[in-house]
Amino acid sequence: MKYKKFEKIDIKDRTWPDNEIKKAPIWCSVDLRDGNQSLIKPMTLEKKVRFFNLLVEMGFKEIEVGFPSASETEYEFTRYLIENDLIPDDVSIQVLTQAREHLIKKSAEALAGAKNVIVHLYNSTSTNQREIVFKKSQKEIIDIALQGVAWIKEYFGGFGGEVRFEYSPESFTQTELEFARDICNEVVAAWDPKDGEKVILNLPATVECATPNIYADQIEWMIREIKRRDDVLISLHAHNDRGTAIAATELALMAGADRIEGTLLGNGERTGNVDILTLGLNMFTQGVDPNLDFSDVDEIVKVVESVNEISTNVRHPYVGYLVYTAFSGSHQDAIKKGMEVQKSKKQWCVPYLPIDPKDVGRDYESIIRINSQSGKGGVAYILNTNFGYKIPKSMEPYIGKSIQKISDKVDGILSEQQISDTFQKQFVNRKDFYKISNIKITINDNGSNVEGDFCIGDKTKTKLVSAGGIIDAVSLGFKELGVEFKIIEYFEHALSTGSDAKAVAYFGIVSNSKTYYGVGIGDNISYASINALVSVLNIAKEV
Repeated sequence: MKYKKFEKIDIKDRTWPDNEIKKAPIWCSVDLRDGNQSLIKPMTLEKKVRFFNLLVEMGFKEIEVGFPSASETEYEFTRYLIENDLIPDDVSIQVLTQAREHLIKKSAEALAGAKNVIVHLYNSTSTNQREIVFKKSQKEIIDIALQGVAWIKEYFGGFGGEVRFEYSPESFTQTELEFARDICNEVVAAWDPKDGEKVILNLPATVECATPNIYADQIEWMIREIKRRDDVLISLHAHNDRGTAIAATELALMAGADRIEGTLLGNGERTGNVDILTLGLNMFTQGVDPNLDFSDVDEIVKVVESVNEISTNVRHPYVGYLVYTAFSGSHQDAIKKGMEVQKSKKQWCVPYLPIDPKDVGRDYESIIRINSQSGKGGVAYILNTNFGYKIPKSMEPYIGKSIQKISDKVDGILSEQQISDTFQKQFVNRKDFYKISNIKITINDNGSNVEGDFCIGDKTKTKLVSAGGIIDAVSLGFKELGVEFKIIEYFEHALSTGSDAKAVAYFGIVSNSKTYYGVGIGDNISYASINALVSVLNIAKEV
């Protein structure tokens, strides 16, 4: 076999499967460092500042701003933030450094004047890295880490602001757990946190190499083995090589982790970092406040796409252009019914929509879109939501079939306006063969009188018809002229409000043993009803 199976973790009394995520972790954005390293065109200073401001606005309190000792642009950006007082007092900026003296010294210079900093030290610990890249023993790798701690203490000894320390055994998931434990315990002991200070132990899935449950096992095992657990924050930093970074991070949180490093939309080297936006909204849908502001995801996507120059997949969870859109007829029908019921409920319970789009700044207009796969419910939903028509359920199949004939000929999505235009043309105020003009309506104690010019084709006859109601009178007028039909359904409602209010009526009839529906719009319900009846007669004649 070319590939070796990842071994299970020997932890028979694991507890994480029974745990729940009940509160948000400490979030640390690494967009400006890890995410930036993955870009074909790294961010300019201007783009970095724009991204930093977005992260602050969203509520991040820890932001890894770069690798200032490795790049002049990174150094200049760190200085720019500090010298222009762009860092809020409650936000800590974090910088990454290898365990090399000149890099640590340069990092200290870059951070001079900052109020709250996290110095993030790392060195590689995995078997492959030790044996193939560095050709060093476990003891020599530990010595590198401890020397790094000593240099940080030296160069940050007189630092004016608050200094916090973070350590990452890079490639943690591919490191023997016993060795990962030993090096972490020695690093914590060397830093020797006091007076409530917490060392951040970041345990990264630098390369995702096993199923998510394995990462959770590794984290739970490490938490049990860390000697000074009360002095430590366990941090996660998952990459997405297997496509399961979200799941791995969620399970590792259940295993007891305190902190998460990740990026917005999951940008990062190779297949990316864990997506903080998805993680946070996953929590939100389970009733857990993520402590980050996701109320305008379109603005977040706009900024991230602009600075990263990477487009977002239309199916990206929560933020993709089409993630709240249903094309399938059965899905559309279920969503339509769910939205109708939702009006009277406090808790969100709409089929196929795990989150209310309005909670992330989206509207309801794009929930249902029409293509050749769509059904009657979707069309009715759009006509109701966008144009105010409350289509009777029995009429929905007739409209759906009519719209589908159009969508079958269109390569893609029908716009809302195309749907409305087709509906208007085929069902509303039809006067192709039958019509009434010069209408006069009078109502007395005996009923209704309708006088008008009844037109059938090119023949017109002026008639005065009396009946119990206006529609009865109009129906009688056409029947006296030889038009046979039976009214089986009638429904009406106001189409708009205000001084220019309109009314709309819907008629269903049976003619020659077939059912037809038509719609009428008028200045009042009487004229809307007459127009609807005339409309459906024309539709029946046409067929």
